[in-house]
Amino acid sequence: VAGIENLPCELQRNFQLMRELDQRTEDKKAEIDSLAAEYIESVKNMLPEERVEHLKKIQSAYSKCKEYSDDKVQLAMQTYEMVDKHIRRLDADLARFEADLKDKLEGSDFENPGSRSLKKGRSQKDKRGSRGRGRRTSEEDTPKKKKLKGGSEFADTILSVHPSDVLDMPVDPNEPTYCLCHQVSYGEMIGCDNPDCPIEWFHFACVDLTTKPKGKWFCPRCVQERKKKK
Repeated sequence: VAGIENLPCELQRNFQLMRELDQRTEDKKAEIDSLAAEYIESVKNMLPEERVEHLKKIQSAYSKCKEYSDDKVQLAMQTYEMVDKHIRRLDADLARFEADLKDKLEGSDFENPGSRSLKKGRSQKDKRGSRGRGRRTSEEDTPKKKKLKGGSEFADTILSVHPSDVLDMPVDPNEPTYCLCHQVSYGEMIGCDNPDCPIEWFHFACVDLTTKPKGKWFCPRCVQERKKKK
């Protein structure tokens, strides 16, 4: 993926091409109007062969006009996809940045006494959870976060940010939604290995993952269903 610093130049080039295609389309429209007016004015005095030839010119101009319009629409779609790709990349980078910041805040030396023992217990449970292919642990298994001295409000604000809130912008209503949060795809996602899973794809953060687990992975709902069947 190209760096975002190249995006303005690429957008400017695409918009310039769209303007040129639009101008060509307008010129063809004017040519069609002129040919149609000429045909209507002279049709009574034309021979059958001349009429057919003139109508072919009008038809050719219409085909060229449609070709320019289709090219313009295709270019607009490519431009949209290019911008959307960069937005998704920024979403993923921001989600990773928030995860790193969360780890740094939790590992700060400003935590209350006893937090190290909590962290040690949590790391052991995380290891057990990784062997379980990244399944979400229950709230009882997860120790409560310690607030930082003199900065609890800041820490709570940072840690409460969810990747789905990265960009507060309107979403295409036709874009499909996924995951337990019923949001569109963004950042890194993982697929459930249950072929009958009704959701299929999940955001890493929503299922407590930071990296892709090894082996097969099943979402929380499918895990519960498999337990019921047993």
